[in-house]
Amino acid sequence: MTDDTEFTPKLGRIRNKGGKKTKRFLHQVLAASALAGGIGGKRKSGFTGAQLGRGASISRVIGAGDRLAGYRARRGIIKARIVRLGGKGLANAKAHLRYIERDGTTRDGMRGQLYSRDNDATDGKEFLERGSGDRHQFRFIVSAEDGDQYDDLKPLTRSLMQQVEKDLGTKLDWAAVDHFNTGHPHSHIILRGVDDRGKDLIIARDYMASGMRARFEQIIERDLGPRTTLEIEQRLRRDIEAERLTSTDRALLRDMDDERIVSSQHRDSVFQSLRAGRLQKLGELGLAEDMGSGHWKLADELDTKLRALGESGDIVKALNRTLKAKGLDRASSNQRLHHLPGLIDKPIIGRIVARGLSDEYRDRHYLIVDGIDGNVHYVDIGKADAVALIPENAIVEITPRSAGVRESDHTIAAVAAANHGRYDIDAHLAHDPSASERFAESHIRRLEAIRRGNVGVERALDGSWAIAPDHLEKVAAYEAKLAKDRPVIVNTLSPLSLDAQRQFDGATWLDQELVSEVPAPVYDTGFGKEVKAAIAGRRQWLMAQGLGEKELGLWKPTPKMLDVLRRRELLRVAGQLSSDLGLNFVETRNGDRIEGVVKRHVDFAQGRFALIEKSREFTLVPWREVLEKQLGKQVGGIMRDGSVNWTIGRGRGGPVIS
Repeated sequence: MTDDTEFTPKLGRIRNKGGKKTKRFLHQVLAASALAGGIGGKRKSGFTGAQLGRGASISRVIGAGDRLAGYRARRGIIKARIVRLGGKGLANAKAHLRYIERDGTTRDGMRGQLYSRDNDATDGKEFLERGSGDRHQFRFIVSAEDGDQYDDLKPLTRSLMQQVEKDLGTKLDWAAVDHFNTGHPHSHIILRGVDDRGKDLIIARDYMASGMRARFEQIIERDLGPRTTLEIEQRLRRDIEAERLTSTDRALLRDMDDERIVSSQHRDSVFQSLRAGRLQKLGELGLAEDMGSGHWKLADELDTKLRALGESGDIVKALNRTLKAKGLDRASSNQRLHHLPGLIDKPIIGRIVARGLSDEYRDRHYLIVDGIDGNVHYVDIGKADAVALIPENAIVEITPRSAGVRESDHTIAAVAAANHGRYDIDAHLAHDPSASERFAESHIRRLEAIRRGNVGVERALDGSWAIAPDHLEKVAAYEAKLAKDRPVIVNTLSPLSLDAQRQFDGATWLDQELVSEVPAPVYDTGFGKEVKAAIAGRRQWLMAQGLGEKELGLWKPTPKMLDVLRRRELLRVAGQLSSDLGLNFVETRNGDRIEGVVKRHVDFAQGRFALIEKSREFTLVPWREVLEKQLGKQVGGIMRDGSVNWTIGRGRGGPVIS
């Protein structure tokens, strides 16, 4: 363009001058693009909230695309979890800290040591106190696939958290413990849920899901360099015989066709031999079928079945490690792997050997129980708060939780349907004249239980309940979730060890078995053998106390032996409490009205009791879990057959809480 060239710009939108034919062509292009998944079609919004919070922009830049491709990449795993600290959250945080600091997690089998950014030893109690007012905390499990090449994981963890601080733009308050007690060394990191200004720390889900892992793998790559060809081959050859899900299995699943047929062929001769070897192993496990000519058909849900196999292997290792640490000599054939709820088809009775965390990410715990049937049982107990802490060597009974809609739920729905969606005791008695008031009260207890589970039932001020038309469907969903989170019911039969029960001056589990018409079957092996010896010793002690005798060569208890032993312990503990509290003890009997403030619980050998205080006196009554939320509150109830029906509020419609 020369200086004398005239140019007059015309402002505004560029318009199409091609007429209707051009316009129609443009529409055709846009329509074709929409069909191909491009622009122009109506698409659902991709917003999920995953990019809200700190680190969102970082995760978009360094996400999965930044990971090195192929087998040469150094890989790492980060499992992240957000834990709210309200309610029982802080108590659970303390329990979690105790768990990760437990014995046997270091290279030399010693207790785990908590450390931070600047200190190799930090005070866990002080760390939790700093975060006692936090809304939430983050928990991470960080594991490098080649973590065994690190002599010390602290520099790796500190490098990661230093990078996270840069990505999030804030200083972080964190503490960590390194574990070397599994095949993959890993670190547990606890991060306070506040930034350097004391505000709630919000981390984008995308960053926790991919960005943080990508940063971690970059650090590992920097420390160890890319994998060599020899390292890759060695790892893949180990995968051939592994009874768990491997990277080779994932490759096979990606390559299979719609009929689940996959070929062992690969353009690389090394990988072809590895695939062929792995397919042979899957065939031996019954997870693949040889179709001939190097083609195999993979089993349905192959990945799920291989994960279950891997979990079983981990369970066997956990059992053997625990039994060795406790000095228990049990044959491997006597180890029952009850890690799935459906595998427990009858009650398990035995002593607690250990409690552990099987899955930090999903917060699942397990118990190892030395059973009276001579077997050692590994039992998945679900979420952390599903089962209260039970002392080791306590005697417990574990039963599977029955999932599904109960008969009482059907009754509630039927009564509500006949009363315009409302349920109360009067409506129940009118609907079924043969029902007793006490029977109707049990349905109120059921409604209180499912209300606490956020099922959707509501209680009106007059004591009636609003029952939705889809009540049974909601209850079914609630029960299914409950069975998943709390697959079993653990009942503590005695907090005392077997040895402590032999000469204990009070009612024990051994006494219950001695007077039972149908005692639990005790075997002559393992813990069962110890129980039989303890029962023989208890009989001798009871005879010396005048509470048992031999008749025609057979041992028999005296009448009301259990009542005598229970009252002995009750009066002994009540006397100690009376002295400590400066209050008079009032013993309750059947039919007595009980009123007062729930102060706390008191553990007896025969079970847990509630201390109810009133004016200048107190009483002790059997504990119910629903009283936990009534601590410090006024309650009332009536003693009936050794138990108390507690109510809150006035009138007949008041909620029955136990």
